[in-house]
Amino acid sequence: MEGEAGQPIGHPHRAAATVAVRPWQRRQQRMPQALEHADGSWAWVVLLATMVTQGLTLGFPTCIGIFFTELQWEFQASNSETSWIPSILMAVLHMAGPLCSILVGRFGCRVTTMLGGVLASLGMVASSFSRNLSQLYFTAGFITGLGMCFSFQSSVTVLGFYFVRRRVLANALASMGVSLGITLWPLLSRYLLEDLGWRGTFLVFGGVFLHCCICGAIMRPVATSVAPETKEYPPPPPETPALGCVAACGRTIQRHLAFDILRHNTGYCVYVLGVMWSLLGFPLPQVFLVPYAMWHRVDEQQAALLISIIGFSNIFLRPLAGLIAGRPAFASHRKYLFSLAFLLNGLTNLVCAASGDFWVLVGYCLVYSVSMSGIGALIFQVLMDIVPMDQFPRALGLFTVLDGFAFLISPPLAGLLLDATNNFSYVFFMSSFFLISAALFMGGSFYALQKKEQGEQAVVADTLEQDIFLEAKDGPGKQQSPVIMYVTSV
Repeated sequence: MEGEAGQPIGHPHRAAATVAVRPWQRRQQRMPQALEHADGSWAWVVLLATMVTQGLTLGFPTCIGIFFTELQWEFQASNSETSWIPSILMAVLHMAGPLCSILVGRFGCRVTTMLGGVLASLGMVASSFSRNLSQLYFTAGFITGLGMCFSFQSSVTVLGFYFVRRRVLANALASMGVSLGITLWPLLSRYLLEDLGWRGTFLVFGGVFLHCCICGAIMRPVATSVAPETKEYPPPPPETPALGCVAACGRTIQRHLAFDILRHNTGYCVYVLGVMWSLLGFPLPQVFLVPYAMWHRVDEQQAALLISIIGFSNIFLRPLAGLIAGRPAFASHRKYLFSLAFLLNGLTNLVCAASGDFWVLVGYCLVYSVSMSGIGALIFQVLMDIVPMDQFPRALGLFTVLDGFAFLISPPLAGLLLDATNNFSYVFFMSSFFLISAALFMGGSFYALQKKEQGEQAVVADTLEQDIFLEAKDGPGKQQSPVIMYVTSV
């Protein structure tokens, strides 16, 4: 007769041992089952939820320009003061990435996504009652940006767990959510602004962001979320006296921010510096395009339509750019295509600065969409080509934090220029300068590094060829020659 543990009743010690091991066995059995269902039918439901989440979060900052004039008139603020709202929002959206990683590791992607939806909703609801710009900085900027960061980054993380064989396709389809958000947010904003004003519109936006909670509830946990803890982080330092909170913060920074890679990987250093410099100009058209068009007496509805044209074009162009960049024939040229996309983006802004006619701006938006799609499709793929995958999470964490500083500085800097000149064209000239100079810097640096690497590989190949020749000349009696040690050290 056997008991519930599957062991004879007469052996209590064996039964107790089985009961003690059973939780470990359950964890071991759960993980393979989750991996087996990673590419199952529920993964496509999670993909749909990720698309909606990306549209709600990454697509939202593009509609802030529609409220720019309203907020400026409401609070009698300058261009620079009003520009701090989108700059804080975009900066927190990128800089809070390491904090989101900690929450994902502690509570999982599902809870973090839902928490982000709640924070984004609270931020927008509170901003509708703001009485000054400082309150808007904190509510619509900091709190909403923090919530959007939690929802966006945790949804991208869980997508990597659910898709293994079709991960590239899943990421390309999920990025379409951003394009849909860029298309729909400006149209919804213009419609609500006319009927409800900016306060009523922000209140409605608070309800819209609660849909992130629904999307988060769909993201059922995957057992692989317990694995990365021992794989991503470096080994703990040797035993030292307790240093308190400073030591704990230092270890946390070391785990999530790859300053060591920044020091020793020249390609990563070029990539980070180039993208940071370009981001001083890249977000400016998304913030100032609508006010620029209205400054040239373009109708408000048509001005809002310009941003939607960019988003609608990206729906088709971004997956196409991802498929082209993912082909093996372009694998060794992705860095140069990435630099070329920034160069095209900067040159396009010169056309926009030359004329404010509506149809010229429509053509500008179409060409801008091409370069924007290339940047969006390549920005993370190029980072994966430069940094080993086991170091990618830490490299991405430092990259997003440094980029957040660029997003924080860029719109207020353009606002200062606009206040000094009272001419929107100078904002687009400023954007072109940063983008073109960053593209030339990255393209030239990547080419120089490639030539240097090819030279080093040629030297190593010549050395190996000489060693093989010496081995063949000396015969089998001298297999254990010092040459073998030399080649190993190389």
